[in-house]
Amino acid sequence: MRPLEDVRIIAVEQYGAGPFGSVHLADLGAEVIKIEEPRSGGDVGRYVPPYGEGEDSLFFETFNRNKRSLSLDLSTDAGRQVFEDLVKVSDVVYSNLRGDVPRKIGITYDDLKHLNPAIVCCSLTGFGMTGPRSKEPGYDYVLQGLAGWMDLTGEPDGPPTKSGLSLVDYSGGFVAAISLLAGLHAARRDGVGMDCDVSLYDTAIGLLTYPAVWHLNAGFTPERTRHSAHPSLVPFQAFEASDGWFIVGCAKEKFWTRLASVVGRPEWAEPESGFGSFADRRRNKDTLIPLLEEIFRQRTVDAWLEQLYAASIPCGPINDVEQAMQEEHTKARGLRVTTEHPRFGTVEQIASPVRVGSEPPEYRRAPRRNEDFDLVVREIAGYDDATVERLRAGGAFGDAPAERGAPAASADTEPEAASR
Repeated sequence: MRPLEDVRIIAVEQYGAGPFGSVHLADLGAEVIKIEEPRSGGDVGRYVPPYGEGEDSLFFETFNRNKRSLSLDLSTDAGRQVFEDLVKVSDVVYSNLRGDVPRKIGITYDDLKHLNPAIVCCSLTGFGMTGPRSKEPGYDYVLQGLAGWMDLTGEPDGPPTKSGLSLVDYSGGFVAAISLLAGLHAARRDGVGMDCDVSLYDTAIGLLTYPAVWHLNAGFTPERTRHSAHPSLVPFQAFEASDGWFIVGCAKEKFWTRLASVVGRPEWAEPESGFGSFADRRRNKDTLIPLLEEIFRQRTVDAWLEQLYAASIPCGPINDVEQAMQEEHTKARGLRVTTEHPRFGTVEQIASPVRVGSEPPEYRRAPRRNEDFDLVVREIAGYDDATVERLRAGGAFGDAPAERGAPAASADTEPEAASR
């Protein structure tokens, strides 16, 4: 069995942060039943441009492989009945909604414990379920600004800059997955479930790590650094060669000794040079860095990397996405995987970095909307034909709209974070 093959998760999720958290659990074998609101066209991620058509997009494929899809209208009594019947036979209710919505639509532990005392209710929201911002939707861009990330990113004389990836969203997904698994472990041990109140805001503040601790305890004021330099280790930054850029870093004194030799200045490792220790190099960085920059500009990236690798000095090229995908190590680690899709054909995807045991995960394309209706309502919920028709008549499953452009999210299901 795969590690999470005995876990069933009801996922009231959409867009990026929530689906990113649950896709790794699905890759590990968890049965993730994705609840999609039928009136608005399901997960808004299905319509994210530019690589898509109708309800299929490569964006959606990225975050939803190995999952199941059920169209279910939770605002109807019939839809609520289906949801509650699924809670009875599931382990987790996982959502990424605005902070006030889980209570509003009744998917917290207090709302569901009478159905399943061991149910774990993991809510990944923008700002958490408490606090003055709990009713605000959370988006990665906003949170990178609010949590101080953008103030730390970019060149010193440039504007505040967002990370090139939606790292608050993705980190929040990972945090939610960790919280969910911890809650599930405790529920199986004790027989009692709980709420997991996880937020993108908490994640973004938590990732400030040591700069925040330095500030709180020593009054440190973080500043942007030139060429992505480390705030305290010198040299550890991007350098320009004659034909491009690369990274070299001296996180230990032995690396600096080796680098001084590689650049033809072994005397720089001596105490009297003014560069012989971490403290000396930091104090004299305005002298040292220009000297290194002048030397590095004299040769190509490949020429420098060949020498640096040979000397076992931490270094690497600054790749673009295409180069990163072509890296020999990317291929050797099995990080490019394929799924088959009825519209796109063979789709190359990025494997989950979460690895458990020696058996590689199996990858199945993301589901079409409501594709798993029969599996979920007949096999898992156990409904017969008469029950299905009664629930359908009550509006439980909605009416599948014709293919169209991206729907507007309703107030109660506002996507918790944009992942682009």
